[in-house]
Amino acid sequence: MTGPRYVYAVCRPFGTPLQSQLTGIGGAPPALLRHRDLIAVVSTVPEADFGEEALQTHLEDVDWLAVTVRAHQGVIDALTTVTTPLPLRLGTVCPDDSAVRGMIETHGDDFRRVLDRLEGRVEWGVKLILEPEPAESAPLAQAFARSLHERLSRHAEASRLHAPRMPAPAVPPGRNLLDAAYLVSRAHSEEFVELVDRTRDEAPGVRVELTGPWAAYSFTGEEAR
Repeated sequence: MTGPRYVYAVCRPFGTPLQSQLTGIGGAPPALLRHRDLIAVVSTVPEADFGEEALQTHLEDVDWLAVTVRAHQGVIDALTTVTTPLPLRLGTVCPDDSAVRGMIETHGDDFRRVLDRLEGRVEWGVKLILEPEPAESAPLAQAFARSLHERLSRHAEASRLHAPRMPAPAVPPGRNLLDAAYLVSRAHSEEFVELVDRTRDEAPGVRVELTGPWAAYSFTGEEAR
């Protein structure tokens, strides 16, 4: 194959094939490039769009970025059904296969360490949204958000809080009270989902949103960012 190689993720070898109709960036099917005991999931992309200068320009194009993010995410989601991937940063491009192997050679120890930590685990996202309720409900809602995060963290192997951080001095209606990610083993994911579901009616005026399971984006460390 010729042309730059877009790299979606690094993972351990896996036996279950990816779905045959899967496509990635620009409609190209992803391929598996093995180097030693690791696999890079890659596809060929056009130099005109993914050369260094062109890529920087495209990343400022909201429409182009949205399409690219969806294609990138689609490949990661497909990988998550058959293995534990280490997602790489959006826009990770190497000039050719040799450069991909060089990246694995250079960062292989970091990749292996993160993959060992993430093996058999997925990420769940939880958001709490304050509905347009009377203002006096906000303090109770914030207390509920703190309590829920503590409970969910006890049932997860790790957690990450995204902005806004808690506690917030004031939370207007329609704003996030909590935006957090939780690293949970696949074996305990059903229990985690049930725990979230049981909390949905605990705080009137607060909407609980659960997403996942995802690849563990929030727990990959700097190696993938």
